[in-house]
Amino acid sequence: MPTREEVARIIDHTLLKPEATIDDVRQLIEDAKSLGTYSVCVSPSMLPLPADIDLGDLHLAVVCGFPSGAVATNVKAMEAAVAVASGADEVDMVVNIGAVKSQKWDDVAFDIASVREAIPYAVLKVIIESAVLTDDEIVRVCEIAREVGVDFVKTSTGFHPAGGASVHAVTLMKQTVGDDLEVKASGGIHDGKFAAELIEAGATRLGLSGSQKVLDTL
Repeated sequence: MPTREEVARIIDHTLLKPEATIDDVRQLIEDAKSLGTYSVCVSPSMLPLPADIDLGDLHLAVVCGFPSGAVATNVKAMEAAVAVASGADEVDMVVNIGAVKSQKWDDVAFDIASVREAIPYAVLKVIIESAVLTDDEIVRVCEIAREVGVDFVKTSTGFHPAGGASVHAVTLMKQTVGDDLEVKASGGIHDGKFAAELIEAGATRLGLSGSQKVLDTL
C-alpha cells in the first residue's frame, strides 16, 4: 500500500462543477496545499487566476473540450492554447468520443495532434472516457495518443453516466502505452483502497475531487 504522502503527490485535486466560483477555487488551492497534492485542476474560465492567489508549489491544470469532447477541433486547440497562455501548466483534453466509436481514426489523430501542436511545451493528457469504449477502442486510441506524442492517457471525465476509472481500463491502458506515456485515473475514486488498486494497475496520476477522503482511508 502506498503511503499517504506518496498518493498525495500524484493527485490532481479537482473542481469542475459548473456552479463553482472563484472563491471555491481559492478554497480548492488552500486544501491542495494542506494535503500536499501535485496540482489543482479547474475549468478554463477560471484562468487567469487572480493575482492575489498564490499557488505555491502546486501545478495548475485545466480541462479542454470538456466534458463531451464533441467540440470542433480548431476550437479545442484554441481553448488549450488560451489556457496555457493564461497560466496553465497542464491540459486535460477530451477526445472526440463519437469519432472513436465510429472508428474514424484519422479524425481522432487529427483532433489530438491539433491540441498537441497548439501547446507544444505544456503537459497534455488525453481523456478517452474508457467506460464508454470497448477494449479494442481503448487500445487504438491509446496507440494514437502515443503516436501523436502526448504525455498522459486518462480514463474519464467523471461526468459520463457510463462510469469512471476501472482497474481493467488502467491495466489495459498501461499495457498499451508502456513506459512511453503515463496513465491518469479519474472518475469514481472515492476511497484509498480503490486508489491503491489503480496505482498498482499502472496509474501514475489520480484525478480526485474528494482527495481528503481518499487520503484518510489509505
